[in-house]
Amino acid sequence: MKRQPIMPLVAGCVSGLVLIVAMTGHAIGQNASGGNKLLGVQKRLLSGFASFSLDKASVSNGPNAVKGANGLNPSNATNFTPGASGDCSPQIGSNVKVNQNCLNLSDPDLAGRAQAQNETSVAQDPNAPQHLVAAFNDYRRGDGNCGVAWSTNGGQAWHDSTVPSGFVRGTAFGGVPREYFQSAGDPSVAWDSKGNAYLSCQMFMRGLVASNNPDQSSAVYVFRSTGNFGASWNFPARPVIEFDDVEGTGSTLIDKPYMTVDNARGSPFQDRVYVTWTDFAADGTGYIYEAYSSDYGEHFSAPVIVSTDSSLCGNTYGIPTPQGRCNENQNSQPFTGPDGTLYVVYSNFNNVVTGSDNRNQILVTKSTNGGASFGSPVKVADYYDLPDCFTYQGQDPFRACVPEKGATTNSVFRASNYPSAAVDPTNASRIVVAFGSYINPNSKEANGCVPAGFSVFGTNLFTGVKTAEACNNDILVSVSSDGGASFTGTLTDPRLLTSATSTSAQTTTDQWFQWLAFTSSGQLAISYYDRQYGNSETTGFSDISLSGSVDMVHFGVKRVSSSSMPPPTEFGGQFWGDYGGLSALDRAHPVWSDTRNPAFFLCPGTGVPGSPPAICTGAAANATLANDQDIFADSVPVPH
Repeated sequence: MKRQPIMPLVAGCVSGLVLIVAMTGHAIGQNASGGNKLLGVQKRLLSGFASFSLDKASVSNGPNAVKGANGLNPSNATNFTPGASGDCSPQIGSNVKVNQNCLNLSDPDLAGRAQAQNETSVAQDPNAPQHLVAAFNDYRRGDGNCGVAWSTNGGQAWHDSTVPSGFVRGTAFGGVPREYFQSAGDPSVAWDSKGNAYLSCQMFMRGLVASNNPDQSSAVYVFRSTGNFGASWNFPARPVIEFDDVEGTGSTLIDKPYMTVDNARGSPFQDRVYVTWTDFAADGTGYIYEAYSSDYGEHFSAPVIVSTDSSLCGNTYGIPTPQGRCNENQNSQPFTGPDGTLYVVYSNFNNVVTGSDNRNQILVTKSTNGGASFGSPVKVADYYDLPDCFTYQGQDPFRACVPEKGATTNSVFRASNYPSAAVDPTNASRIVVAFGSYINPNSKEANGCVPAGFSVFGTNLFTGVKTAEACNNDILVSVSSDGGASFTGTLTDPRLLTSATSTSAQTTTDQWFQWLAFTSSGQLAISYYDRQYGNSETTGFSDISLSGSVDMVHFGVKRVSSSSMPPPTEFGGQFWGDYGGLSALDRAHPVWSDTRNPAFFLCPGTGVPGSPPAICTGAAANATLANDQDIFADSVPVPH
């Protein structure tokens, strides 16, 4: 049975929701408002970072933030006295702070703006694994930017670097000398075999939906740090793909890029830089594209299609198929094997479902000619996305989240399941893909956790979402032993796949936002957010855990965060990024967005004549103490 499309929203109701509907239902009607013209199915797939940054309501968090709807509540303000360090402590237990800034003081209705950091990526120099570079969405300047930090001692201490992203050469944008982008994010980092670090960064303009400038251009750029460990970067950035929309038609958006570098010595494509992204085009499609650089990121090839045609894609939503039937995709990640093969794994939404089933599929496509062309996609596995947030938590319509069990509704940050993958460096034929799935070997369908179709917003419904010991999100693995020709999940239901999160406490709790990496000796590591500790499954708190395996079947688990993190409150509690990062050449180096530090604001009634400005903390509707989003990391042995 084909999924039922959502009728287009009427004019007047949609203007404030034009792009907050990312990752939502399979509507195919044209948006009734001005501004961005993405179709409904594209809006479901749009990354959380792009949708949040482009949404008009996200410019401020609205009056509800001041009134306490998951934002700071000045009426509950408490004076705060900074310690000797200015409350910029470099560590929490064994966890080390990556971003080195102290918290900017934002107005309560702008909590998160000029403050938060999220969506992490991390990579190690293959020649010197103690050299690390990490990237993240960085809001300290008020709007999103691609933030970077670097370490030369294995992550024991980190330093900030400034990415020169103020403007790019504007020749692709009406021939002007400069194009000033308003927002940037979705970063990823990688190293080549010569000790150079690379940063991929998505940039775009907001348009009239959220600013007074009609420009809605979008692009992907790559910066290179030449020989100094990520401490500085070239200017201007080199374009990978650019879309000129200075007139503000809003018909196309370049979204969710990710980058890798083939740093395997002896590879026929050694040091080639690969970038993939989703192109949400005017015809309603969402194809994955790739471009490469063979000159250390100075120039990039013309884009080629990654999400090629396949009979696996039987539901095209009545949308044109100019590049084949697999026309709705997202969450691409390129990765390479030691033999030079390039793989791209991604989520695909063209599978046919029947009855109340609401699964989607993960595909992988490979290139054996250095990214010049790609073969046919292979099915990695089916998976079930996280549940609709509005139905179960009463907030964040059109998005999925990770609801806690019970009556409270503390956990409302947007989230989705996605794949991450790598090739075993000791065996070029072995590929492992990790992904979240709400239906899995531990989802307790006998206790009421059953797929229940789609909400009115197009997102997934399940029975048992708020029931103790019923539904839970697991991190599953699908393995190929034949170079990506087939996977253990190709013909296997996700209920029967191997779970990397199957300790006794994890079988009834949620794990999400995973990333995967191999050690140089071939041991698998997977990091993720985890609610197995204490009463986190009912409070919405979370931790970072690490699973490890030598045989890809049996997994050891280690707690990484030194204490549990409260539900995020920045951005009204609704945005905590879309993914996390991990590198593991020598040992595991997970890097994550952390909410244990408090958020600050100007105390009410201060900063006026007779009352000097003072710093306050305050409660939020979903947390006893409103919190910041900082980047933290650790360095730990991989369990097994």
